[in-house]
Amino acid sequence: MTQHGSPAQRALVVVAHHRSDSLTGHTARRAAARLEAAGYQVDLLDLHAEGFDPRMTISDQPDWGNREKTYSHEVHAHMQRLLDADVVVAVFPVYWQSVPALLKGWIDRVWNYGFAYGRSRPRLAGKRILWLGLAGATADDPVVEGMRRVLETNLSEGIAYYCGFSRSTVGLLTDAEERPQRLDAEGNLLLGEAVTGTEREAQYAAFDRRAQQFVERFAAEEAVAA
Repeated sequence: MTQHGSPAQRALVVVAHHRSDSLTGHTARRAAARLEAAGYQVDLLDLHAEGFDPRMTISDQPDWGNREKTYSHEVHAHMQRLLDADVVVAVFPVYWQSVPALLKGWIDRVWNYGFAYGRSRPRLAGKRILWLGLAGATADDPVVEGMRRVLETNLSEGIAYYCGFSRSTVGLLTDAEERPQRLDAEGNLLLGEAVTGTEREAQYAAFDRRAQQFVERFAAEEAVAA
């Protein structure tokens, strides 16, 4: 319960990475802790650790003639976790200026026809989502602005708003790699020396602060909206 006696809002934090010791996993756990500190009840969904299979199945293939189709038990369980959440935070590494197959497959199978779209009022209508994407590019790499636009278009316009979310925010977290990388004018990938010692500590401390700022701003916006 909140201090005003109303039920606490619920947050579903989805982490899409194959290693629990990854920077992605670390960022997801910190996001969950920050949301809990802000008064949310948090459901942490580690797609790989829970064994979610991103590949489409016959039982979960959309039936365009039947929006009431009964999908698999696994998918229905994930649908319920989405329904129970007021806000969703998806944390993932940026692959090819998009989400990894693990997260895309979760959206394909779970955000399905008749549930997330295909109705005049989708069942996810009114929810809010924060996409936290970790990128190896450095903050001053010219490719970053284009990457941000692609993610905004794909995730906010192409997925979230299409499924009725009232707000979708993309938080692009650059400088996720120990070795700085960027493209030169000819398109060649340039890799710098790996950061170590105090320089490495400072880089990741700054990274954590930026991730926390995205989560705090998102939580503050939702508090005002609520």
